[in-house]
Amino acid sequence: MSTEALKKWIVEQLDAKHTPQALFETMLKSGWSIEQARSALEEVLGVPTEVKGEAVVSATADLPSVAVPQPHVADYPTQIRTSDRTVDILAVMKHPRVIVFGNLLSKEECKDLIALASPKMARSRTVDRATGGEEVNDARTSDGMFFQRGEGELVTRIEKRLAELVNWPYENGEGLQILHYGPGNQYEPHNDYFDIKDPGTPLILQRGGQRVATIVMYLQSPEKGGGTIFPDVGFEVAPIAGNAVFFTYDKPSPSTKTLHGGQPIIQGDKWIATKWLRERVFV
Repeated sequence: MSTEALKKWIVEQLDAKHTPQALFETMLKSGWSIEQARSALEEVLGVPTEVKGEAVVSATADLPSVAVPQPHVADYPTQIRTSDRTVDILAVMKHPRVIVFGNLLSKEECKDLIALASPKMARSRTVDRATGGEEVNDARTSDGMFFQRGEGELVTRIEKRLAELVNWPYENGEGLQILHYGPGNQYEPHNDYFDIKDPGTPLILQRGGQRVATIVMYLQSPEKGGGTIFPDVGFEVAPIAGNAVFFTYDKPSPSTKTLHGGQPIIQGDKWIATKWLRERVFV
């Protein structure tokens, strides 16, 4: 069994409610070394581990699930009505928890967001995992900018609509990020939660706790390419202007299967607006 196959097996066994210790013991019996088994478990769990004798232990290995945004889709509706817009439900996946919304933004709202953001665009950055700051990352080849939460009537209107739509406090949202991807640009698969193993994470969490959900809104569709992929589950969302994909992660762990990325643009340009939601008030 390859290392990648081993990690896939670990995820499947964790989903079946087997404990990390039981998996560790099975891997040792199957011929994996202690370090190989520990390393594979640590990568899948997304938390640091250590070995004592033949036991794998971690103060954070059994991370509890936290509350996440819950749109009202339990009764299989075809639409959700907010105070200012009726949004279509196009697809729902249970694990990972992914919902594709249609008609979330009007054509005019998409165009106006692009127009407001265009003069402020710069090379996109990602979180610096060592310091909690920002850095340019070759995995993300796009231009972007951030609006402050509540920055202007248009941004505020959309943010309040999102809060109603996914049933999560407006104040728990980070500022809206606008991104532009041209031909060849992409964002390689990644997770949006903050890895607790990274030195910079404690500083980041002071501003509102972990991220627990993401909303990616499509403002302009490319002619070819640019879909949002979830490689762990073989799911891809077409980047259709006005639509959005929403997903939640109840713990900072790869077991949530929310690894996702932006496919390369083959032809045309893609514009998106991304909204990250935190556990608590984001400051």
